[in-house]
Amino acid sequence: MSAQDVIRKALLWGVVWTTLVTIVASVAGALVADLSGMLGALLGGGIGFAFLAITPLSIVWGLKAGRGNVLEPGFFAVVLGMWLGKFVIFLALVFWLGDLDWAHRETLFLTIVASLLAGLATDVVVVIRSRMPYVDVPLPNSDGSAPAGSPSTESQ
Repeated sequence: MSAQDVIRKALLWGVVWTTLVTIVASVAGALVADLSGMLGALLGGGIGFAFLAITPLSIVWGLKAGRGNVLEPGFFAVVLGMWLGKFVIFLALVFWLGDLDWAHRETLFLTIVASLLAGLATDVVVVIRSRMPYVDVPLPNSDGSAPAGSPSTESQ
């Protein structure tokens, strides 16, 4: 499985889980705070998805900046820059959206947190199950034949 496949799979499952969290939060928000609760949950789900999508995009852009090598400074600059940008945008959104009257604050906040936790859990599960090799070294006799001196060649 390539790095692009892992990123694509993480984004796909992140969309699925963020959508489910948003639907559940919208229903709960509507039950608790009527229309403002539902709108807060929908807005929170959208913000949670945006933050979820920035992570794989930063890795793709970082790989391009680092010329495919994660140890290049360009990779770290892009990923760290996007992370800092997400943090600043999150703080700005919290202060700006906290003053909105049409969105229930608690539902908005809880939906953002729940969708971010769902996205984080999704990323962890996808990366753990990806079975990416740590190193790529050519093995001797990679054509399928046994190496000289092995038990299968000595019996012949």
